[in-house]
Amino acid sequence: MKFIYPAIIQKTPSGTFRAVFPDLACCEAQGDTLEDAVDAANEAAYNWIELELSEEGAHLPPVSDVADLKLTEGEVVRNICVNVRLSDGWDE
Repeated sequence: MKFIYPAIIQKTPSGTFRAVFPDLACCEAQGDTLEDAVDAANEAAYNWIELELSEEGAHLPPVSDVADLKLTEGEVVRNICVNVRLSDGWDE
């Protein structure tokens, strides 16, 4: 199943990039470059969603509309797409 959540990415004072998911509590990532931060954000979101789906009564939060996000100077939004396999062995 495909999940897409927006990540807000900003350059830190040290020159690295930090990604935060406004919809996924405590889900953050960092990278030396913007591309590294996006890759790390993809992995962080995957892990967050997979953990949430593994729990009983799993509930994924609604996705924010990018137009509704309040950005500060220097922040950019990237939609992060995560593919999670919901059943094992179906392709065997």
